[in-house]
Amino acid sequence: MPITMTGATTKKLLSGNEAVALGAYHAGIMVATAYPGTPSTEILENLAKYDDLNAEWATNEKVAMEIGIGAAYAGRRTLVSMKHVGLNVAADPFMAVAITGTNAGLVIVSADDPGIHSSQDEQDNRHYAPFAKVPMIEPSDSQEAYDLMAYAFTISEEFDTPVIFRLTTRIAHSNSLTEVTGKRIVPTDRVGFKHNTQKYVMLPVNARYRRPFVEDRLVKLAAYTETFPFNKITWGDKKLGIITSGVSYQYAREVFPTASFLKLGMTHPLPRKMIREFCKGVDRAIVIEELDPFLQENILAMGIKVTGKEFIPGIGELNTKIVRDAAYKAGLVADKPRANAISETPPSLPARPPLLCPGCPHSGVFYTLNILGKRSRLSDKSKEPDVIVTGDIGCYTLAAYPPLLGMDTTDCMGASIGTALGMEKAGVGRKIVAFIGDSTFLHSGITGLVDAVYNNSHITVIILDNSTTAMTGHQEHPGTGMSARNKEAPSVDNKQIVRGIGVKDVKVIDAFDLKALRSTLKSAIDNEELSVVIVRGDCPTKTRARSIPMAIDSEACTSCGTCLKIGCPAIQKVNDQIVIESTLCIGDVCAVCQQICPQHAIEPVKSAAKG
Repeated sequence: MPITMTGATTKKLLSGNEAVALGAYHAGIMVATAYPGTPSTEILENLAKYDDLNAEWATNEKVAMEIGIGAAYAGRRTLVSMKHVGLNVAADPFMAVAITGTNAGLVIVSADDPGIHSSQDEQDNRHYAPFAKVPMIEPSDSQEAYDLMAYAFTISEEFDTPVIFRLTTRIAHSNSLTEVTGKRIVPTDRVGFKHNTQKYVMLPVNARYRRPFVEDRLVKLAAYTETFPFNKITWGDKKLGIITSGVSYQYAREVFPTASFLKLGMTHPLPRKMIREFCKGVDRAIVIEELDPFLQENILAMGIKVTGKEFIPGIGELNTKIVRDAAYKAGLVADKPRANAISETPPSLPARPPLLCPGCPHSGVFYTLNILGKRSRLSDKSKEPDVIVTGDIGCYTLAAYPPLLGMDTTDCMGASIGTALGMEKAGVGRKIVAFIGDSTFLHSGITGLVDAVYNNSHITVIILDNSTTAMTGHQEHPGTGMSARNKEAPSVDNKQIVRGIGVKDVKVIDAFDLKALRSTLKSAIDNEELSVVIVRGDCPTKTRARSIPMAIDSEACTSCGTCLKIGCPAIQKVNDQIVIESTLCIGDVCAVCQQICPQHAIEPVKSAAKG
């Protein structure tokens, strides 16, 4: 299956995400959809820059997948991108399209996060490929991320299948020089939806018909992968042969520069003949891969003796030092690793605890709930707070740390409401508050609230509405009134949604008005019915709405530490004196610290006696 590229060759310094976006653009996609999630976010952001395709943020990954399926059914090459846990959300339609097949090319980017840099786990999404019986491609740098996009769409169309394009954080965010050899060519030979109920309508009778097709497709893909040009054998010293893929190849090449290599660009289905040939040609074969022994176990199942996870860690992200240390312990390299080689954390850098930003609209509500729910008791392991707080995925999850101590659970997107319902049904005997962000509520919180209405729940739900998807870099969502291209769009009102679902006790309050927060939250928690409080306040990192910074009157201040309890990074204690760093302070547009100071020692800087 030759891929012909036309146009002048240029070189660009691209991250893996940028290379994926450009490769998909040149491959002729007409639709791109995603939900933001590190490390995949920048793919859609880059595609949104092009006016000659449809690029949009979806409500969640499931919807993104369904949009992608529809567009591909209708004959347009489509890219759907998400982080690894996003594929869990999208798994239902993903498994469906694995059976129906597609029309135009459908490529699904799954960006895994080894090392858990910005996720709740580090699941290995390579397992989705054999689970769904679809092909999977893994680039090892930005050049391959660009080049392999054209192959992915061609494979999808030739074999009537969705294709998983797996990235990892290191590939997605690392920059490397990329030779761009193609110009945009949009295929038109498949445009239009063709009626075919046997293929597209998965009634049991049709699903049974398609099932053998999936198995036959896998056989054909297995034959194709033997000649796939990005599955390469490089013969070197035949005493040691290394089988690897993705970024692990880069680390392995540095540690074993003279070894023989089988580098896999297509990791499902595996090129079994090529693997047998390679392993027969070396004295010892090892597998170097991040996370699970995905390659190793599949090769062992072929009856071929290989090792890998016996000495290569199965947890966390690899790097050259980790691979070298493991190789030394396994007797694969003679040189003892240098003690200071590739230090993970330079000892000169102080630790930086994760905190909410200065002027964050979430600080006041967590501070208030801390007082109302007597959550300061959490510092004493023998006591429990009066209020249980179920949390969700967003930057507000950082409120779980001291001093706010704002959460008891966090599982996945949209889980806070359902978890609170489960605790209530279990009869915990305490008040329960569920926190969820505005983007997350639209993503997957609505159905939990529907269940709360239907099953007569008495929990309190707090929707933190900062008018952005802050945690992943301030992307737009259906409630912001702006599209992925930063153009005006219809805005979904979460207050109307909540009322439409059937919640009677709904209040909207200002995130920076502590008196209103206290009275409203107390009323909602004490209320013996389902209550929803929507706390609105713009994210200062996005709006940059700075005003006159606050300062502390050192004569009036008694260093009681009350202001430190909101966890604002701008408020610091230096040599037993509390000060406000003016370059960090958002100013009197926030003024939460001023509202809680018992000594009235905090004022805008122009009014402070001393700062």
